[in-house]
Amino acid sequence: MAKFQSRHPVDYDTIKTMPEYRRIKLAGGTIFFTVVTYDRKPILVLPESRRILRRVWKDVQTKHPFETVAICLLPDHLHTIWKLPEDDSDYAMRWNEIKRHFTHEYLKLAREVSVRDESRKKRRESTIWQRRYWAHIIYDQDDLHAHIDYIHFNPMKHEFVNQVSDWPWSSFHRYIRMGVYSLDWCGCLGAGLMDKSMGE
Repeated sequence: MAKFQSRHPVDYDTIKTMPEYRRIKLAGGTIFFTVVTYDRKPILVLPESRRILRRVWKDVQTKHPFETVAICLLPDHLHTIWKLPEDDSDYAMRWNEIKRHFTHEYLKLAREVSVRDESRKKRRESTIWQRRYWAHIIYDQDDLHAHIDYIHFNPMKHEFVNQVSDWPWSSFHRYIRMGVYSLDWCGCLGAGLMDKSMGE
């Protein structure tokens, strides 16, 4: 496992483009998610999977608005942070729609990733996604920054790359353009999350 180190800590207080934390409440909340594929099948970074997920994500976002604060796509899971509208708390519906539409489109191009067990047959469920996902309501600005860092460091944590900037399927590159990170960033002081599983 890659060792988390502090080479270029980020001074978030000086960055005006950084997302702002919202008060703790489910409606209008800021939430960190980990969503995992069934049996940890490494399908999410395949070109067709990325195209489908991007299209489905945008469609659901248009119909049921939410802001994607940060995201990283790994072969068998993804991490993201959403901000929900002030009068809306239904992130579960959004994930159900994303998973449902992705599964429908993916199965047009490929087979099930695993053999369905009786439980999944009975529920008419496919074998693309795990049923559950990790959700953590962000509770303050420091928690928000720590989870954004965790998301962007994740490919290096899993030893897919030697530099965070080498992983292409991440909002890290957007954050570089915003001036939040330097190109050679690989961690910050006090993140405190790198040794946790965070639903992975």
